[in-house]
Amino acid sequence: MTNDKKFTLRFSKYILNFKKPSGTSRGVMTEKETYFLVLTDEKSNVQGWGECGLLRGLSFDDRPGYEEKLQWLVEHINDDRAKLMSQLAEWPSIKMGLEMAFLDFDNGGKHIYFDSDFTKGKKPISINGLIWMGSKDDMLSQIEQKINDGFSCIKMKIGAINFKEELECLKFIRDHYDSNKIELRVDANGAFDPDDADYKLEDLAQYDIHSIEQPIRPQQWDEMAELCRYSPIPIALDEELIGIFQSDLKKSLLDVIQPHYIILKPSLIGGFESASEYVKLAEKRNIGWWATSALESNIGLNAIAQWSATTGNKMPQGLGTGSLYTNNLDGPTYVENGSLHYDTNFEFQTFLP
Repeated sequence: MTNDKKFTLRFSKYILNFKKPSGTSRGVMTEKETYFLVLTDEKSNVQGWGECGLLRGLSFDDRPGYEEKLQWLVEHINDDRAKLMSQLAEWPSIKMGLEMAFLDFDNGGKHIYFDSDFTKGKKPISINGLIWMGSKDDMLSQIEQKINDGFSCIKMKIGAINFKEELECLKFIRDHYDSNKIELRVDANGAFDPDDADYKLEDLAQYDIHSIEQPIRPQQWDEMAELCRYSPIPIALDEELIGIFQSDLKKSLLDVIQPHYIILKPSLIGGFESASEYVKLAEKRNIGWWATSALESNIGLNAIAQWSATTGNKMPQGLGTGSLYTNNLDGPTYVENGSLHYDTNFEFQTFLP
């Protein structure tokens, strides 16, 4: 069975350059690789845009054969959609890009993937201000800037510099702003050792932390479950969700670990369909959640923000990454007073690289 439309598909690689080196416990990034998809209907010439937000060192599909899989998709683009999606199950960033392209095409190629009050310019999305790892002075400077920019929720990357200095950064915030003024989230990116994670969580707890993302490395379900059971700080799973594709396995993950929150990065977990499935599973289990970008360009960020806006989730989302790059593509989203807004007057360029 084939689609009624006759499509052509092309892909192109693009390197995003960070304005300044950005650090996590996994290392410092100076550039980020991504791939764009352009789906075109040969009769109407309507296009659908997608972004395959590959994140080296983290994406499940960061492995040999990536561009070969994209070329396979080019050659099979007129196969049944459901079949295509099924065959891309273990290529989550490519699946995300294809889902984006079809959503865009189905909505007329206007890059409105999910219509809402957000895309009508009526309702911005509350977001967190992201503090990258660096020297203590650099992190303090970032914190002051985010607060001055109107953020009421700050997320700080931890786990790479001296832990005492990281605590001092958190103390600086709490000395000036209590939790009624500034919500504090921290992200360890799996940097803690299971043997001393509980002690570090106790140290962090004195600063009234909202939550900590992925304190220990993923695929340690029993250890993570134990932390979630006794942690003085609510724990959010992030990297833990990567590589979990089957519905039964998603259920088992949540049932065994019983986290307080999960973090949904569509590019890393297989797109919006997968993210929506996680939302249903989490809410059924009284597990909180929020969405974040995975360092996509403004093309992918736009789509993720649009999906997030349709969920009704009022928690600050992790969508403030649009200004990270020197050569980002222009997009309709912009940050103002700690919220992500949509510019309804924005006009997209007519092509992708």
